[in-house]
Amino acid sequence: MKKTPKTRSVVVERVQTGVRMEKRILKVSRALADLLDLSLGDLLEGVLLHVFEGKTPFGPATLRKIAELKKVYGLDVGAGASHRLREAGADQVGRTARA
Repeated sequence: MKKTPKTRSVVVERVQTGVRMEKRILKVSRALADLLDLSLGDLLEGVLLHVFEGKTPFGPATLRKIAELKKVYGLDVGAGASHRLREAGADQVGRTARA
């Protein structure tokens, strides 16, 4: 994540969430947060704040590290798969419910 100059902190209210996500995405995200010495929540907040402004959250060196982590954890899907991920067995559940 791009480092910004230290400025005064911003007071926020955080909430606990039970977000579900693809297992390998989570593994890469946790490993990246660890490498950047951030909590997973701080990493995700930073990424989203950058994306909400149309900015890229990572520089070339961090993107190279992410590519390495994706290989380590077998993450072979990219942005093109966004909104098309489904849980294993989801088709079976849908058919059973309609039967």
